[in-house]
This record gives sequence, C-alpha cells and structure tokens, in this order.
Amino acid sequence: MGIFDLFRRPPAIRDATALADFIDRNAAFVAQKGIYEYSRARAGHYSKVLFRETEFRDACDRARWRAFPVGLAMVGELAEAALFSPDPGERQTRIEAIKALTLAVFDRHPVPPPLDRITWEALRGELEQSLARIGLHPPKRAMDVPAPYAEAYFNLMPIHPTLRGRDAPTVHNYLRVTMCNIQDELTRRIDVPAVVESLQGPGPAASAA
Repeated sequence: MGIFDLFRRPPAIRDATALADFIDRNAAFVAQKGIYEYSRARAGHYSKVLFRETEFRDACDRARWRAFPVGLAMVGELAEAALFSPDPGERQTRIEAIKALTLAVFDRHPVPPPLDRITWEALRGELEQSLARIGLHPPKRAMDVPAPYAEAYFNLMPIHPTLRGRDAPTVHNYLRVTMCNIQDELTRRIDVPAVVESLQGPGPAASAA
C-alpha cells in the first residue's frame, strides 16, 4: 500500500461479495478487539506478562473464535437494517438473503484449531437461529443491536469470573459504540440498489479466508 492510499476512501459496497467481506472483517474486529482490549485492561501492568503465557493466548484464541459468530449475528443485523424494505414480503426476502450471506461468511472459515467440529457446528446453529429472529421485530437502532448478545459475549472473556467485577455494562457499552461506528461506515459505503440486485443472483463464493 502506497502512502497516498491512506487518504483514499474505502470503495463502495456494490455487490454481495463486498458486503460479505464487510461483514466478515467487522465481525472479526468485534470479536478480537473487545476480548483483547478487555483482557489488557483487566490485567493492567501485568498484561505484557499475561499475553506471553501460552495458556492465556490459547484461551484468548478460543474466546475469539467463539465470539466470531456473535459478531456475525450483530453485523448481519446491521446489514439487514441498511437494506430494509417497508414491504413485508420484500423485507423477508432480503432477510433470507442476508441470512444466507452471513452463514456463507461463517462457512468461509474451517474449524478453528482451538475448537472441535461439534462445537463449531453448534455455534453455526446458534448463528442461524439469531439471524432467523431478525424478522420478528422492526429494524433496531445500531446501539440496541448488542442487547441480546452482550451477556454471552462478556461471559466469553478469558478472565476468571471472580476477577471480572461489575464490568458487564462496560463491555456492553463497547459493543454499542462499535455497532454505531460500523453502521456509520456501512451507511456511507453501501449502494443499496446494487447490493439488492446482487443478492438476487448467485451468492458470493464461500472461500476460506
């Protein structure tokens, strides 16, 4: 990347593949940043020592992959809101398309080394159920999307429960702010008519990332 690339705007999201990449990247960001930053904050001055421990790094990796489907569910819901149609039939069609797209993003990734196949398949099933519930309510504000997931996300933190204190609201607020930032970027970049048209065609390739 050249120095002038730093000043270029990210490209517009004009098709299903670009939207899938956006969902994938931001779900991974939600999973990793929250877990790592919380762990560093909780460990304080000992964070460098802690992150040198193989056992702790492995615990972070397990937590990150378990949190990834949670991130997919939240970012997928933001994508549905961006493509929202007031027509009930059309909205349901778009929800099904986003559901299929988000599951295809999950399927890009083979079973992660920290998890076994049974766990990974169970996480996929939970993601599918979460995506199916999107149509049960009107689109939420970005800041409200994390509410059903915040407790489960917090419980994934690789810090012993007795050391977490009353940090759940702080982690929930992190998710709220992050969803708002992701929505802002998505709103700026997405070409809704082009993406809707693309979603009606063949889906993006679910190649491994």
